[in-house]
Amino acid sequence: MNQMTSDPVATTATPEVFPTYHAEDLTRGGIQARILLNGQIYSLRITRAGKLILTK
Repeated sequence: MNQMTSDPVATTATPEVFPTYHAEDLTRGGIQARILLNGQIYSLRITRAGKLILTK
C-alpha cells in the first residue's frame, strides 16, 4: 500500500504542471483522509457515488 507521501502521478504535458494524486492513495484504500493546512484539519471523503467531498 502507498504511503501518504506518495509521488505525484505523471500528467499530460502542459505549461503549468500541478501535482496529481490518486484519491485512493491519499485515503490508503479507505474512503477518508485528513489534510492539514495552516494548522487546520480538513477531511477528504470519497462518496459511494465516487465523488470527493472536502470539509473543514
